Amino acid sequence: MMKQLAVAAAALLASAAIAAADPVLGTWQTEVDDGAFAHVKMQPCGQKICGTIARTFRDGGEYQSDTIGKMLVRNMEPVGEGHYEGKVWRPSNDKIYIGKIDLEGNSLNLRGCVAGGLICAKQTWKRVQ
Repeated sequence: MMKQLAVAAAALLASAAIAAADPVLGTWQTEVDDGAFAHVKMQPCGQKICGTIARTFRDGGEYQSDTIGKMLVRNMEPVGEGHYEGKVWRPSNDKIYIGKIDLEGNSLNLRGCVAGGLICAKQTWKRVQ
């Protein structure tokens, strides 16, 4: 039992170290969608990456949306060379789409797709921190 616990702890630490070094981690600003934009905090969720809405803004400045704390980017898995695949949620229509991310420096190109990835809507997010 103790040996199994030690192996599990070592595996958890190794996956946390890998995820902690991932360049997509941090806070990103979305594009304006339906008159508002958000800051999304990208962080490890197990061995994958998830993004939670941390702050919301519109023309009048920051406001308290009911989407704060909700997961926008879900279970993104690194597939190599700054590319990720998983799911994304669009709050304005409450739908979940096939998600793809391409990281390019301080820009994150995010796509939400339907029809097996044939039809996609795109946003480019900018790194906040």
